[in-house]
Amino acid sequence: MPKISAATVADHRAQQHRALIAAARELLESEGDAAAVTFTAVARRTGLARNSVYKYFPDRSALLAAVVHDSTPVWTERITTAMAAADGPEQQVAAYVRAQCELVRDGEHRIARALAGDRDAAALREAAGEAHRKLLSPLVSALSDLGDRTPLRTAQLLQGLVNAAVTALESGAPFRPTTERAAALAVASLAALREA
Repeated sequence: MPKISAATVADHRAQQHRALIAAARELLESEGDAAAVTFTAVARRTGLARNSVYKYFPDRSALLAAVVHDSTPVWTERITTAMAAADGPEQQVAAYVRAQCELVRDGEHRIARALAGDRDAAALREAAGEAHRKLLSPLVSALSDLGDRTPLRTAQLLQGLVNAAVTALESGAPFRPTTERAAALAVASLAALREA
């Protein structure tokens, strides 16, 4: 029987599962390329035999999807915490933009970008779609509070502005002015809701 490093076999399996996800995440962060996430590389980082990884994930796509599921609450919490601290719905929209730009600054978006460019990206679409819905949810709520009759559509359009800011930041644009301009543009665009 293999030696376990937890109180129970179930705890050991949960610990190993988390370690494999953490190793995949570290590879995505350090390499910026999902191709770096192989069962061999993940096994090496965790000290497991490569064939042991299959006991936890049937294939690489499942491991990458687990990274998305593991990262989504971190990203969502950063956004919802920033928005909760904002004063009123308009400032919540600005906080939404700033929080996503901060995720880029802090390296979190590098994981999402690496996953999006993966050869198995089609297999990750479901996990990524769920992540995007969760990220948009607090923005949809703020837009609803502003009286928007189609808050999801507006949230998707504002996310396009955020995506443009992210692209600019990843291309080397200065963080503070880019972030503040994107936040100001998002707030300014809310005037269109009152005119519609």
